[in-house]
Amino acid sequence: MDHRVRVIVEPPAPTGGRRVRIDGEFLGIAYAPSDLCEFLRRAGLDPEQVQLDDAKLFEWRGGGPDVLSRRRPDPWPALCRAGRAHDILRQCD
Repeated sequence: MDHRVRVIVEPPAPTGGRRVRIDGEFLGIAYAPSDLCEFLRRAGLDPEQVQLDDAKLFEWRGGGPDVLSRRRPDPWPALCRAGRAHDILRQCD
């Protein structure tokens, strides 16, 4: 039996980004095509050889690859509300 990797890209989240699963394993949230390429690379695929519109490989839910680019959420407001921004800045010293 010919087993092909299956990439499922979930619909965009309200906060941006799309959850990506490869063969059922959650690999992360893609905010840009470069994120998706990194997930493909981690799964052992060559991103240069993959077509994002390959229906045998990808299952796009809630829009295709043209809906992939979403702005990453800015972590600073949440860190400041949680009183943790100073912890992060201290690590930079």
